[in-house]
Amino acid sequence: MSTFFSGLFHNKAKIGVLLVTVLLVFYILMVAQRGWLLLTSDGLVTKAMGAAYFVLPAVGVWALVRELLFGVKTEKMARILADEGGLPVDNLPRTPGGRIVREAADAEFPKYQAEVEADPEQWRAWFRLSCAYDAAGDRKRARSSMREAGKLFSASVPAS
Repeated sequence: MSTFFSGLFHNKAKIGVLLVTVLLVFYILMVAQRGWLLLTSDGLVTKAMGAAYFVLPAVGVWALVRELLFGVKTEKMARILADEGGLPVDNLPRTPGGRIVREAADAEFPKYQAEVEADPEQWRAWFRLSCAYDAAGDRKRARSSMREAGKLFSASVPAS
C-alpha cells in the first residue's frame, strides 16, 4: 500500500481515488450503522431488514479492497516496466481535445496482440496489450488484460 501513497498529492488520479475511497467508507459506515439499529430493534421484519443492510456494505468493502489492490499491483507493474524501458511509447496522434485518434491506436494494436500470442505466459506482454486496448477505447478488454497481467505477475514474483 505504500506505493499508493508515494506522490499522492502530486497525482490527480490518486487524489480522486482517495476522495472516492473516503466517501465510500463513510457511506458503508452509515449503512452499517443503520443496519445495526434495525438489527437491534424489536420485530422479526425489522431484524431481517437490518441483516439485509449488512449485505451492501460487505459487497462495498469487497469491491473497494479488490480495486485498490488492482491499482497498487498495476502501479507496481508499470514501475517495473518503466525501469526496464518496456512501457509502450505514447506517440499516437491525438485529437484537439487530447483523445488518442482511434484509427492510429487500432493500427498499433496487432503488434501487441502478436506479442501476447507469441508468449501468453508473459505478464509484460499482457500489460502492453492492456495499454493498447485502452488506447483503442476498449476499457473492458483493457481491464481484463490487466487482470491477466496481474495474475501472471503475482505468479512470477516470489512471495516475501
